[in-house]
Amino acid sequence: MALFAGGAINSRCAGIILIILSVTSSMMSFAQDPPAAPQQTRPAEPATPGSAKTPDDRPQETRPAGQNNPSVATQAGSVARKPVALFNLLERKSIVFPDIAYSTTALTARQKSQLFVDNSISAHTVLWSTLGSLVGQATDSPTGYGVSGHGYAKRLGSSLARGASGEFFGTFVIASALHQDPRFFPEYNPTLTHAMKYSLQRVFVTRNDAGKDVVNAPGLLGPLLGESLANAYWPDRNRTAGDTFFRYGLDLASRAAGNMLREYWPVLSARMRHVPPQRGAPH
Repeated sequence: MALFAGGAINSRCAGIILIILSVTSSMMSFAQDPPAAPQQTRPAEPATPGSAKTPDDRPQETRPAGQNNPSVATQAGSVARKPVALFNLLERKSIVFPDIAYSTTALTARQKSQLFVDNSISAHTVLWSTLGSLVGQATDSPTGYGVSGHGYAKRLGSSLARGASGEFFGTFVIASALHQDPRFFPEYNPTLTHAMKYSLQRVFVTRNDAGKDVVNAPGLLGPLLGESLANAYWPDRNRTAGDTFFRYGLDLASRAAGNMLREYWPVLSARMRHVPPQRGAPH
């Protein structure tokens, strides 16, 4: 009992450390919003002699609805440009976050299967599993693996396997069966507060193939099934229901923190590669 209790405490310590590191890195990276693009103004046309007209001589113009109010027209144009500017940043799939949507076209079942594979071997997944395994090694979590080099290899392998299992059930099986879209749809130039709210919301809400918001069954059930399957190769002393749901909770928390990175990744990637935003793309 003392050994099990120590394993449970170490597991929780490792999870808390991972969440703190992920959230802290997200907030430090994105504390400042990207600057807005400068607006271009047309130069005034020079007046020609004899061209001036009095108000009575001017022809009456008929404008479409909304143009008589400059503020309404400006807001409408701004809203119309946002999706264009965003998708200009998403011209090709990201190898760091393959599940960032770079178009609004619904995925086929075959594409969802490919997305499951891409997510399982993405740079983000491998890096997160590597760092998580190092924290687990330092805290001896789970306790059944030990702290030798062989124990680290088991931790890394089990972490990658758990992630791949969750992606298989969620991104491919459940998303295909329920016709839901397992991708993350980033917003254009959000504020930090709104990005945090949106990142948390998208853990529980996703789009279906028709583009409507629905309960995120792939994102909620996939990790739970993946963690349940992990009990087949997880150490015997760490296969309890409590340990399973604790790992599941960490999966959801890490997903919320990862969504913060996904929210800003198109702009951040373009900045790191010194590419102008209008021609940039995730990398």
